[in-house]
Amino acid sequence: MKKFLIIIALALSVAACGIYSFTGTNIQPDVKTITIPYVEYKAIRVNPSLSNDMTEALQDKFRKLTSLEQVDEDGDLELVCEITGYDVSATAVTANEVAAQNRLTVTVKIEFTSRKYPEDDVSKSFSAYEDYDSNNSLDAVEAALCETIIDKLVEDIFNATVAQW
Repeated sequence: MKKFLIIIALALSVAACGIYSFTGTNIQPDVKTITIPYVEYKAIRVNPSLSNDMTEALQDKFRKLTSLEQVDEDGDLELVCEITGYDVSATAVTANEVAAQNRLTVTVKIEFTSRKYPEDDVSKSFSAYEDYDSNNSLDAVEAALCETIIDKLVEDIFNATVAQW
């Protein structure tokens, strides 16, 4: 019992210092706000709901896993994201040279800026993909594929910015 109490006290003191949290974030204690503007869509191929879905997913992730207040402008942190690629390609071809499987790939570029700690700034591109059977049309599977791809991208972006993995 004594060891258990020591472990709990140690865990609480580490979490209380504000530099580490149990969600894996690495945010300085004096950083209080974040700005996540609407995700711009700059890909050639169009998906009309992807920008909105990506924006909401990013905002939800930061809301749930950090104590940062989301503000419309001039946050201590700013995460600007744009969708630069939305592509479908064949990944498996049959003996008859027909695609057996297709891949939907989404590419995003981020600019993460810390107004208080510029050394934490990140400028990076991320891609994620999902494969689907070519017997299905993209229209039939697009929503489910995009949901999974967005989850992967948001996790990667979160880890590269405030988790700094």
